[in-house]
Amino acid sequence: MDGSVPQQRMSLRHFSVAQLTSIVERSHARLCAVLVLLSLVCFLPGFTTLQPMDRDEPRYAQASKQMLETGDFVDIRFQDEARHKKPVGIYWMQSVSVAIGEALGVPEARTTIALYRMPSLFGAIATVLLTYWAALAFFGRRGAFLTACLMATCVILMVEARLAKTDAMLTACSVAVMGGLARAYLSRGAGVLPRRALLIFWVGFALGILIKGPLILMFAGLAAALLSYKERSARWLLTLRPWLGLAFTLAVVLPWFVAIAIKSSGAFFAASVGQDMLGKVGTAQRYHWAPPGFYLLSFFATFWPGAILAAIAAPFAWIHRREEPVAFALAWIVPSWIIFEIVPTKLPHYTMPLLPAVAIITVMAIARHFVGPHRPAAKLATVLIPFIPVGLTIGLSAVAWSFDGLPPFRALPALVVSSLLALWAWWLFVKNRMVPTLWASFLSSAFLAIGVFGFAQLDLRSLKISDRLAEIARNVPCENPKVATLGYREPSLVFLTGTNLGMVDTGAEASRFLHQGGCRVVFVDKRFEGEFQAENERLQQQPVLSTRIEGFNINSGRRVDIAAYAAGF
Repeated sequence: MDGSVPQQRMSLRHFSVAQLTSIVERSHARLCAVLVLLSLVCFLPGFTTLQPMDRDEPRYAQASKQMLETGDFVDIRFQDEARHKKPVGIYWMQSVSVAIGEALGVPEARTTIALYRMPSLFGAIATVLLTYWAALAFFGRRGAFLTACLMATCVILMVEARLAKTDAMLTACSVAVMGGLARAYLSRGAGVLPRRALLIFWVGFALGILIKGPLILMFAGLAAALLSYKERSARWLLTLRPWLGLAFTLAVVLPWFVAIAIKSSGAFFAASVGQDMLGKVGTAQRYHWAPPGFYLLSFFATFWPGAILAAIAAPFAWIHRREEPVAFALAWIVPSWIIFEIVPTKLPHYTMPLLPAVAIITVMAIARHFVGPHRPAAKLATVLIPFIPVGLTIGLSAVAWSFDGLPPFRALPALVVSSLLALWAWWLFVKNRMVPTLWASFLSSAFLAIGVFGFAQLDLRSLKISDRLAEIARNVPCENPKVATLGYREPSLVFLTGTNLGMVDTGAEASRFLHQGGCRVVFVDKRFEGEFQAENERLQQQPVLSTRIEGFNINSGRRVDIAAYAAGF
């Protein structure tokens, strides 16, 4: 009798870990369900409460909102300015999302930023699931699952899942294309690809072009060219049925490209190719310049928690570069990464479509016992695993104290748990328990998402300048006030207050705006108040000072003090 208790405990423990894992791994559907749940835990906290993040997100959202306002789903505009930088795909997706929200009765749907973020959320989840599908060309189910978990928990995808932009959906399209290309290359002796693989490849290719133009072609084209050179033949690409696929792609993308060419008299192509794309290549756009090596350094933050494990796995990729799976992953990463490093304009999310291949190599190296504490300096280097959550806990506390006078109390429990789990992941690595290291890292990332996005951003009220100004405009005691702003011109304010937000350039113009009569509100940065008041005296008007908003503009990097003046009620 006494000996049965330890035996029972051992069997229960065996069931709780190994057998449960075995049950989940029996089905692709079960593994995908777990991946969706993990993704939602990482992507949903703060999804509805995070303010529109200047400057790109509200520009996309405002342009989509104007499509709904005007009924023009061909041209892309931000207020009166043509926004001819990217194709129309993401704007259509956002417009559909908001239209569905309106149909379901969501209040103030057109200024609810979460509705515009839905395509990015779906794109991020699709990225995770498609990473699993792509990785099945390299591994069994467990390896593919761990690869997808690395994507679900990486910092940059968690950020982009919450932003109404192109990048999460573009990454999903890229993984779809590269997963199909991997199957064509790694099974090139078979002669025929499954219809599902062909469908995923060409749908991803067509949507990728409609979302962000030629980038999808760069990822696939460079990899295909490098691999064809290695094989001294490109015949393996014929299994993708290129002529049928290109016909499908043209049928999807050509109607809008023809329509915008006619409507803009060719201005779209001049702006998107001549100014936006070539501008990035030739000279760095304002605020976005960085030297070569930027992506290599930022990688340790953007791909956390897997980044340091990937760095340890890098020699594995070089040693085994002639093996076909490794060669494909390197062809996916290296040529496009080099181009991104050379181009002067740099933003951290640009390399995101290459990260699934990094995850594949990392898991491959772990599975073959290459990654571990036996590697040179690995024990010390993996201190970077807890560095990110510990650093964010300290940094966010300091920022909240500096700007709002209080630490982020609601966020601290989750941030502390994330830091402890990351420290545990480091300890497990030192003990050479690699799969538990991954799981501790995944859990740490989930708690980090809850702490940073779910709670910390709520306490950083000083950063929510546009939200607070828009709330003032909504609460004036009259309907449909005319609103203008002086000195603070962030796109988020246009999105939240309305397309007709006036942009004035001087204090005199702000004063004359109020003098035109009717119910009006003007926001005046403190730098312009002297000129504004002088013109008020000349016009003999006394506008009401509603309130003052103090905060920190993260785009300009300076504190702001904005007064809200009202007249006409």
